[in-house]
Order: sequence, then structure tokens, then C-alpha cells
Amino acid sequence: MSARARAAGERVTAIALRPRSAAAVTLVSLAGIVAFGWPLLVTPGSGLAHSTDAPLVFALVLPLLLAVVLAEIAEGGMDVKAVAMLGVLSAVGAALRPLGAGTAGLETVFFLLILGGRVFGAGFGFVQGAVTLFASALITGGVGPWLPFQMLGAAWVGWGAGLLPRAAGRREVALLAGYGAVAGLAYGMLLNLSFWPFSTGAATGLSFVPGAPLPENLHRFVVFSLATSLGWDLGRALTNVVLISLTARPVLGALRRAARRAAFDAPVVFDDRPDAAVAARPPGGAAGHLAQSPP
Repeated sequence: MSARARAAGERVTAIALRPRSAAAVTLVSLAGIVAFGWPLLVTPGSGLAHSTDAPLVFALVLPLLLAVVLAEIAEGGMDVKAVAMLGVLSAVGAALRPLGAGTAGLETVFFLLILGGRVFGAGFGFVQGAVTLFASALITGGVGPWLPFQMLGAAWVGWGAGLLPRAAGRREVALLAGYGAVAGLAYGMLLNLSFWPFSTGAATGLSFVPGAPLPENLHRFVVFSLATSLGWDLGRALTNVVLISLTARPVLGALRRAARRAAFDAPVVFDDRPDAAVAARPPGGAAGHLAQSPP
């Protein structure tokens, strides 16, 4: 793949999603939609509609599903280079998050998820989002029933960044900044759904009404989101726009240079011939025992 093609926004497949991996991501995403949106999706006559324990049940189920998906992706879909890149970006994201989390909705981690997913593909973005939020929760002591919802929401943000269309230059920066704004607002709405049913008590205009029709509960949820979290969500969206606008070009350039050196899309061939070390010697580098066939 040429440098010009990469500069035009072409993505690298750092984590190859096999059919089973893609099916696992699809299934956990469907389960996540149910976990987030059950108050708006269940029928009024079902037993689930009359229970406020459902979010806690989903909080126990989602980590198991995420673990299955991550294990499935890792089995044959990640090589050492992808693991190393994932570790670096996740560690940086986990370190950046405490700088903004909890302050007027400022979130300093999502821009890196978006740029990572943009360069390394949807599968990498999905794993990066989940791992980054998990690592940051361990650092900040933010482990709780809300964590699986945060991990899945961030995984979707990274996944969506990897599916954006090609663009280059200022158009690419504008595309990523616009996506960052939309993702910041959508992430806030999703997290609101995860705790709204049991956070406002009963008999208020913002409360979830078990068994109520969809339009009524949807209206209550929108009012709840506007009244309680719109300022935080706008802060997250604005932070994404500003950070992406300021850092997209240098960060994308650095990640794409790293991707070229890593050659994720080049098959690795083990060669024990005596001249393999010479053949595998990169220009100006040390000799090795792996020969990479050209893409």
C-alpha cells in the first residue's frame, strides 16, 4: 500500500475480523442495544417492563459477552504488533481520561479512540474503546455496574470511527470532528439510558414509568436528558471537536507511519535458511529471522 493511499485516509486492518468474530461483535451489539434500551423496547405487558432490576442484570451479562467477543477477536485476529499498538493507545487513553472526566463534561479520551479506529480499522477501534475504558476505571477506581455500559459505548465509538468513508486533508479532519461531536452526544444519551429507570424515583415528570407506552417513556427520557445531562454532553462533544481539530493531522500521521512500519497487512513468513537474516534485514536496521512478503 503506497504512502499516498494511506495519506488519503485508507485504513489499515490491524485486527482482522473473521466471520465468527464479526458475528460475535454483532451479537454483543444487539445485546447491548437491548441492555441500553430495554425501557423503550419492552412491551407494556411483559414482566421486564415492571422491574427496575433489569439494568443490574444487564450489568452482569454484558461483561461476560464482552469477554467472549474480545477473546474471539484475539484468537487469530491479533498479532504481536497489533497487541503492542493496542497496549500503547489504551495506556495513553487511560492516562488521559482522568485529566478531564468529571469536569463540566470534558472527556479527553474519545478523540484518541476516534483517531485509532480511523487508522487501524473498526475491529481495532472496538477493542481499543473497551480496553481503554476498562483500564481507566482500574486507575481511577471507577469500577461499578456502570462500567460495562461505558465499555460498550466506547467500543461503539471506536467501531464507528473505523467505518467512516475515505477523506483526505481538511475534509478528513472535518469528517472526524463532526463524528466526534455526534459520538459525544450519542454516548451521553446511551449512558443516560443505562441508569435513568432507577435514578429519579417515582411520580415525577422525568421518571421511568414501568409498563407505560413507548411514546410516554420516550418523552420522559428526552426531558430527563435535556434537564440533567445536556450541558455535560455538549461539553464532551465540544471537547472532541477541539481536540480532533488540533491533533488530527500530527496524530494520524504518526499512527500511519507506525502502521507502515508494522505492516499489519503483510503476511509473515518464517524462513530458516542461512540467508534469511540477510533477506529480512530492513534498510538501516538489524538483522532478523522473519521475512515479510510484499503486500
